[in-house]
Amino acid sequence: MGRWLIRNLLFSAALAFMTVGAAAQEALPVRHGIAMHGEPALAPGFEHLPYADPQAPKGGRITLALQGTFDSLNPFIVLGVAPDVVPRYVLQPLMMRSADEPFTIYGLLARSVEMPEDRSSITFHLDPRARFSDGHPLTAEDVRFTFEMLKKNGKPFHRSSFGQVKAVDIIDPHRIRFDLSGSNDRELPLLIGMMAVFPAHATDPERFDKTTLTPPIGSGPYILTEVKPGERVVLTRRKDYWGEDLPITRGLYNFEEIRYDFYRDANTLFEAFKAGLYDFRIEGDPGQWATGYDIPAVKSGRVLLETIETRLPKGMNAFVFNTRKPLFGDVRVREALSYLFDFDWVNRNLYFGQLTRSNSYFSGSDLASTGRPADARERALLAETQSSVRGDILEGRWEPPASDGSGRDRDMARKALALLSDSGWVLEGDILRKKETGEPFTFEMLVNSRQQERLALNFSQSLSRIGIQARVRLVDDVQYWRRLARFDFDMVQWLWAASLSPGNEQRNRWGSAAAQRSGSHNHAGVASAAFDRLIDALLEAKGRPDFVSAVRALDRTLLSGFYVVPLFSMQDQWLAYSSDLRRPETVPLMGTNIDTWWKQPR
Repeated sequence: MGRWLIRNLLFSAALAFMTVGAAAQEALPVRHGIAMHGEPALAPGFEHLPYADPQAPKGGRITLALQGTFDSLNPFIVLGVAPDVVPRYVLQPLMMRSADEPFTIYGLLARSVEMPEDRSSITFHLDPRARFSDGHPLTAEDVRFTFEMLKKNGKPFHRSSFGQVKAVDIIDPHRIRFDLSGSNDRELPLLIGMMAVFPAHATDPERFDKTTLTPPIGSGPYILTEVKPGERVVLTRRKDYWGEDLPITRGLYNFEEIRYDFYRDANTLFEAFKAGLYDFRIEGDPGQWATGYDIPAVKSGRVLLETIETRLPKGMNAFVFNTRKPLFGDVRVREALSYLFDFDWVNRNLYFGQLTRSNSYFSGSDLASTGRPADARERALLAETQSSVRGDILEGRWEPPASDGSGRDRDMARKALALLSDSGWVLEGDILRKKETGEPFTFEMLVNSRQQERLALNFSQSLSRIGIQARVRLVDDVQYWRRLARFDFDMVQWLWAASLSPGNEQRNRWGSAAAQRSGSHNHAGVASAAFDRLIDALLEAKGRPDFVSAVRALDRTLLSGFYVVPLFSMQDQWLAYSSDLRRPETVPLMGTNIDTWWKQPR
């Protein structure tokens, strides 16, 4: 009897110890925000974002403008052309990104999260006050519904990222846990955190992947009150917005009404601004910025001009080769064509000398590999992934070809022809032909604006000097985006924007799976196990040094493939806006954002 009692006491003690141990193991730190690397800059209990003014007055209407048209309000699916107004103003994410940090998100629909150090899971604690605009509470079921819809029917980026999630468990109406074990992707918790949440009760899962012009119900600060396809959308601020005074939203969304007007081409868009038909414009044409604003509205003070310095990487703006086409399958051919783009002439004659040459996929930051030799960490990673990197790029000595600025540099033409000869092309008279077949070297450049057309025509003229016929085809917005989604082009101008925290979007740009997936941004058709492993390395990096080395290694490998003809970037943000608009003094890392502005009361 005594031994039985002792055994039971020992068993009870062991069970109690195991229970305490398990509880300690399950007790995870509750976080108000998550940073990709390190800790969030803002402490728990912060009052507002540093670039927002909590005293900003509410009210008034702002009219904005976009080029192109739209045939859908759902920007999360492959089909259709949709403006970004729904995810920006109508729906809300679980957590919201700070524009003043490389990649940090803070609580919005989810007021806090639990996450282990290895990021193998994340549990969101939803704010019980969160409500959709029809009064329904937002619950964990809405979060799970949204996740499943995007995983099945969303854009390629959502499908590939969310496909890594092992399981989703609803703990209670306001807590939901995502099992991320085995993904080895430290960015994945942040991507789930930025997921915009749909109402399960008001979203038809059978039609989610179809285009629609029905205004969705959301939990955000605005509702859509007018939709005229291809012409206009109007958003009106909710008087019952549940998140009115959250720290993350304080000082944002100050306009009573936001109206977007759509214009078919860039020239009409600019003329509308000069006529006072909309209030705020970010200028993207250096020539127009230099000469186009000598207008009465500026002279009278009705329109103000401002230049704001940007502190982000400039990314890669380039003519992109579609390597799915046999014509561009040889890296020597691709490199040869890059010798014919005369940046100095173009910058001086078309853009008033205001541009900087693109020389990296992460130009203007410490992530760029150009100008610095690979360190030991990079070299080890490149060897491990069997990445092919050219010697001058590995040593940081490579730069895009620099011409004499004449527009007819013979030395550049000779270098291009030498590479083309090595790859089986010969100049016969004034036509470049394939030696074996006599096939002429000809292709199409797809553009969707007069600005792109002007630049493409200049490049086409340069290529004609060595016998290449590049036809420039200008198409409307709808046709352009449909052809781009199907990779139905030979060459296109594209900008891959960059951040200080590149992550899963790199899979959508350079991953093997994305190369054949409609709607991805892998326009070049890159498909290599080496790229896949380099992207994995940057996503798995725990510290900033390993992360920087992985990004630079990816940059060197991309540059060595000559998938693009690098073009140029703008160093500043050029703004033209109505004089009755105001903004906070502090400009965030990512540049100014109209959501922090307000209309000065009369």
